[in-house]
Amino acid sequence: MRNKIFMIVSLLAAVFILNSCLKDDVGVYWTSSLKGKMYAEIYGAGYQALALQPTTDTVTFKFLVNIATDQPPTQDITVTLGVDTSAMGRYNRLKGTAYKLYPYIKILDPSIIIKAGTRNAYVHVQVWHADILNACDNFMAPVVIQTATGGVVPSDALNQGGRLMALPISNPYAADYQVVGYRIRPGNPTEPVNQVETLSTVNCSTVIKSGFGNYSAYNISIQVTSTVIVVGGVNCFTVIADVIDPSTGLSVGGMFPVWTGDPTQKPADLTINYYNPVTRVFVLNCFYVSSAGNRIMYEVLTRL
Repeated sequence: MRNKIFMIVSLLAAVFILNSCLKDDVGVYWTSSLKGKMYAEIYGAGYQALALQPTTDTVTFKFLVNIATDQPPTQDITVTLGVDTSAMGRYNRLKGTAYKLYPYIKILDPSIIIKAGTRNAYVHVQVWHADILNACDNFMAPVVIQTATGGVVPSDALNQGGRLMALPISNPYAADYQVVGYRIRPGNPTEPVNQVETLSTVNCSTVIKSGFGNYSAYNISIQVTSTVIVVGGVNCFTVIADVIDPSTGLSVGGMFPVWTGDPTQKPADLTINYYNPVTRVFVLNCFYVSSAGNRIMYEVLTRL
């Protein structure tokens, strides 16, 4: 019985201590080890990630700068922040990564004042132009505490003194498209297709969709390359399209090297297998192998 009573009392004490810690104010922790010391740090510091959509939108993120001390500061503290590529370089060497500096970044509060008697204030950072950057690159906004007044010591950028914000850019081709085209089975009438289909992300440059013309048993994998082809005066990008059997994951076809299709529906421009970044249109001309004669697909995919 004594053991049971001791266990219950111990559990209640643990709950009380945990509850007390959860109610602490930001910056009030380990005060005994901070006695007589003051550090400027970022609450929730270190590596974080924020996925960006490939649009022209400006995106704002924020974080809290905190003065870690046993007692609130008795004077106003000015803290300055900046973008620090050396901190990013240190992180890359430590983790074996290859982050690049995000080129469009602005700290809206490069200098903040933490008022006497308080411990923290917010910093806001803006990034933009994700639409013109390569989604396959690894970008980072390394914002760190640079200086602090009043005897406050800035924490190390890779410890508590930096927000190393990774900014992965979402695949720019994944979306819904209006698909117009046809499938040809040799010896049969041309089978039209006009429907909305979804292109889903495989990786930063590749998407996949269900359906080869009006035939839903196979998928089409589409990789956008960096090879430029001029179509109608516009710099477009060639694609590598493949026909995949989803039951095996294996290729069952490929792309035609030149336009191949219904001669009664011959397009004015015979360029095939490319992506137009201005109109956001894919033009695909593929085949899959069949013992009854290879099946032919011609499709124009327009982003909705």
